[in-house]
This record gives sequence, C-alpha cells and structure tokens, in this order.
Amino acid sequence: MSGALRTEITQVPETSRPQAPIIHSDAEAIAVARALAPKLAEGAIERDQKRILPRAELDLFSSSGLWGITVPRAYGGADVSFATLAEVIAIISEADPSIGQIPQNHLGVVEALRVTANEDQKQRFYAGVLAGRRFGNAFSESGSKNAGVFDTKLVRDGDNYRVTGQKFYSTGALFADIIPIAATAEDGNAYLVFADPQSPGLTIIDNWSGFGQRTTASGAVTLEHVAIAARDVVPAYLGYEQPSANGPVSQIIQAAVDLGIARAAIHDTIRFVRTQSRPWIDSGQETAAEDPYTIAAVGDLVIRLHAAEAILALAGKAVDGAIADANIDTVAAASLKVAEAKVLTTEIAILAGNKLHELAGTRSVLQQHGLDRHWRNARTHTLHDPVRWKFALIGNHALNGVLPPRHPWN
Repeated sequence: MSGALRTEITQVPETSRPQAPIIHSDAEAIAVARALAPKLAEGAIERDQKRILPRAELDLFSSSGLWGITVPRAYGGADVSFATLAEVIAIISEADPSIGQIPQNHLGVVEALRVTANEDQKQRFYAGVLAGRRFGNAFSESGSKNAGVFDTKLVRDGDNYRVTGQKFYSTGALFADIIPIAATAEDGNAYLVFADPQSPGLTIIDNWSGFGQRTTASGAVTLEHVAIAARDVVPAYLGYEQPSANGPVSQIIQAAVDLGIARAAIHDTIRFVRTQSRPWIDSGQETAAEDPYTIAAVGDLVIRLHAAEAILALAGKAVDGAIADANIDTVAAASLKVAEAKVLTTEIAILAGNKLHELAGTRSVLQQHGLDRHWRNARTHTLHDPVRWKFALIGNHALNGVLPPRHPWN
C-alpha cells in the first residue's frame, strides 16, 4: 500500500459539535470547571442506575475547552499546571466520576505527544484538541501477560501500516473523534497509532459491565488489519526509554478522579445525616448530626480528604517540574509524589463510600437515593493499578534509594 490512505488523518475530523473556546489561564480553567460541574451532576444518579451513556454531557464537557488546557503554549494552549488539571478533574468527577474518567486517556495522549511526536503530528493533533476534538483509547488488553504487554501488532504494508489486535478497558473510544491505539511493532517497541473510528476493520463494542463507573463505556475495540498512515504513527516507547512525565501525568489524573468520588461521598454523608438520619437510641441526642461518634467520624473523613487534596496539589507541582526539566531525578520525584497522592485518594474514596452508609444508616441504602454509587465507583476506579505497590515504591526509595520504574502506571 503506497500513497495517501483514506484513513490518513490529514486533519482532525469535523464533528457536529461547536468548536471549543480556548482557555487561557489556570484560573479560567478552574472557573469553567466549577460552572460546568452542576450541569454534569444533573441526572447522574439516573445515568448510573440505568446505564445511560452521557453523550450530551460529554459534548458539553469537551466543548467547554477543558480538554485542551494542557496543550503547550507554543501550540496555542494554556499549558496549565498539573495541579490545576488535577483540580479540574476532581471537580468534574465530584459531579459524575464516569464523565471525569473519560478524558483520562485523552489527556495522557496530549502529554505523550509533547515528548514523542514529530512537529507535523503536534501541529495537526494539538489544533484538533484545541478545537474540542476527543481522543479515545485502545490501549489495554485483557488477555496479555500483564498491563505493559501489547499483543496487538503493527506491521508494515508498503509505505504505511496495518494494525491487528483485541483491546479492552477502552474508556472513551465509543465517544472519540480519533482513537489512539497501542501496538507492538516489528522492532519490538510500543507505538501509538491514530485511527479514525470509522476505519474499516475497527469495531467498538459497548460491553463494559462493571458495577461501578458504569457509563464510561470502557468496553472492547477489535482491530482487523486496520490501515494506518505512516504519518499517524508515534514512537510512544520514547516516553519511557528516556525520562519523561508521561507516567506521572497518567497517574495523577486517576488520583484526581478518586478525589472527586471522595468529595461527593462526604458531601452526601453530611447532607443525609443532617436531613434524614435518626440519632441512635443510646446517644441521647435530638438529631443524628449531634451524635458524638458521628461527629468524630465525619471529622476523620474531612481530615483525610484535606490531606489527599494537599498531596495531590503537591504532586501536580512535581509533575510540572518534571515537564519543565525532565531528568532522572525530577521524573522520579514526580512519580513518588503522585504515588503518595494515589495512596491517599484511593483510601479516602473507598473509606468515604463505606462510611456514608455506616453513618447515614439503613435508609441510606434505599435505591431511590442512589448513594451506593459512590462506593461502587471508588472500588471500581481504584483498581486501575494496585495501590499496594505504591507503598512499596515509596518505601524502597526512602530506604534504599531505588527510583521508580518508568512506565504508564508510575
């Protein structure tokens, strides 16, 4: 196969969505997220219970300009701090964590392009991102040896390529304008290749059945000899062969989703205890909110939440440092601080989802309230990578000076 391909991404595909505005500063990004969040929260319980995919809400989100806030300034973006990005994702995830999770891979790809793409690729793809176009993903595989192994193959076909494989956990693919695919080439290295969702041989299957994060559409993508233009192949392995912030960027977004889940669970705990829960018979109190054990438990949740928020902000600044000056030490520092944030956000998200029902009481489990979604979402989303390994990673560095391995989960 030679010459131009029908599937070549000469420009980012047009959509019926309005072009997104360009956000120019960190403060503007936070303000836009705060204004948008209540709109995304509307109907979140019903979407979760009935598994209604958030198509209209996602269009609203991507058309806000927030999906382009990490585009480098040289290409027209705000290049906001990753502390700001983490707060934006937490704000959106507090409203609906499925919607908050969907841009995670998109934002990871935006950062990967900074490190691994050539100038033509940066110009084309960043322009599309700023216009509001969405990357999905076809990265993970449920059948490979481990998360870092891609059995999907990229092979030469004349001047261009073909990609074949089976993907799962493909969050965002169903809603995407472009699907980046992780594949192993004949040289044994991992590449990102970019495909139009309508490409012949590319099939998106909405078969995500997880009990949490139910509307992320994190199902399967099958690839049968999908044609890929040579100019749409990016050497992703370079992002880990040399020091880069690609791994910490991917992980900090995951931590921010969990923080948003925790905030929502604690907010609903306080609201429910104040308005609907009854005091325990032995408390001698008139209201559940005056129960001293409940008061202490809520205090514990708030302290843990604030600790997670503080470490997440510090992690964002560490990621900024690794992007500004990528070397072994700055990238390791970012990985370690993000690992700390991942531990704390995981713990508070799961704890808050569980404590909600303990403190709010039996009536809090009634389906009409939809409060079980917080624990289900936390338990599901925090499985993206085992947080038990974060403790070991941090401890091994503190005790033995061992730097974290460089990959998308660190």
